[in-house]
Amino acid sequence: MGFVDHMSDVCAVTSTRSSIRKPMQTVEIKVKMDCEGCERRVRNAVSSIKGVRNVEINRKQSRVRVSGYVEPNKVLNRVKSTGKKAEFWPYVHYNLTYYPYAPEAYDKKAPSGYVRNVAEAFPTPTPNPNSPLPLHNYTTLFSDENVNACSVM
Repeated sequence: MGFVDHMSDVCAVTSTRSSIRKPMQTVEIKVKMDCEGCERRVRNAVSSIKGVRNVEINRKQSRVRVSGYVEPNKVLNRVKSTGKKAEFWPYVHYNLTYYPYAPEAYDKKAPSGYVRNVAEAFPTPTPNPNSPLPLHNYTTLFSDENVNACSVM
C-alpha cells in the first residue's frame, strides 16, 4: 500500500486559497426610507455586495435585513453611501427583556412590539453586600456533595 498512498499524496488537490470564507450571517440595519425610490436605492446598493444571498426590506419598520457571507460593517457603510442615515438594528422584541419599560429601554420611535436593546433592561446578578446569605451557585447548592447547604439557614 505504500505506492498507492504515495500516488494519492502526489495527485491530491490542495487548496491554495489564502483567504478564509466569511461565515453565513444575518445583518439587521435601521434605515429611514420614505418612498419606493429610497427602498430601491438601498436594495440595489446592498444587493451588489459580494456574498449577499437575500435582502429583506420592511419600510414600515425602517428595517433592512441582509443574509449572506458578508461583513456587518461593510453592509452598514454601503447603506450609508446611499445618503441615508443608518445604524445597526438597536431593538429587541419586548418579550425578550425583563424590564421593557426601563427608562433607557423604552423608545417611542421603536416599532410596535420592540424596545431598545440596553443592558438596564436585563437583570444583573449582583450580590447584595448586606445580605446575610452568600450567593450560591444553583448547580452545587442541591448536590449530594454539598453537605453545608442545609446549615446555611
